[in-house]
Amino acid sequence: RTLPLDRVVRGALKANPMELSEEQFHRYARHLILDEVGEEGQERLLQSKVLVIGAGGLGAPLLMYLAAAGVGTLGVVDDDEVDLTNLQRQVIHMTNRVGDQKVASAADTIAALNPGIKVVPYDTRLTGENASNIIAGYDLVVDGSDNFDTRYLLNDTCYLLNKPLVSAALLRFEGQLFTFRRNDSAKTACYRCLFAD
Repeated sequence: RTLPLDRVVRGALKANPMELSEEQFHRYARHLILDEVGEEGQERLLQSKVLVIGAGGLGAPLLMYLAAAGVGTLGVVDDDEVDLTNLQRQVIHMTNRVGDQKVASAADTIAALNPGIKVVPYDTRLTGENASNIIAGYDLVVDGSDNFDTRYLLNDTCYLLNKPLVSAALLRFEGQLFTFRRNDSAKTACYRCLFAD
């Protein structure tokens, strides 16, 4: 016979009371019973800050999953508007938001999904002038951009600021995913190392 999840989590954590609210306790209960996450992991998620570049085909579902998991602060960089042609893959946007800025649309969906998450919208294109200022305040950067200028700018800025970068790309039915983490004591590659041009 299986015990209700509620009792399992409470029993496992009686010795280590958490600072989560009652609502957070229930929201993240499935994380709390995982050895790989648990109390400490969930607290770290809630305190973490992730910047997502692009609220399109890659960024849209990623933002929803990060919000659902309880990543405390989500930054979203995108200067585009929601278009009807986006809706078959960019699941964070709704039909009634066609014409709205993507960052505003993403923020609305995240607020409806998990109102405890802070969203910082950047309705702008990432440039050499603003990249360092935007990226500096985040623990992790995820590249869901759709152009190489932004990819190389992100790589260079994350490398210089020593920020881990997760870079993803897709075309039709193929995709690629890399994590780049600068390590001065060991030789590690960055995006520019792998793809010089």
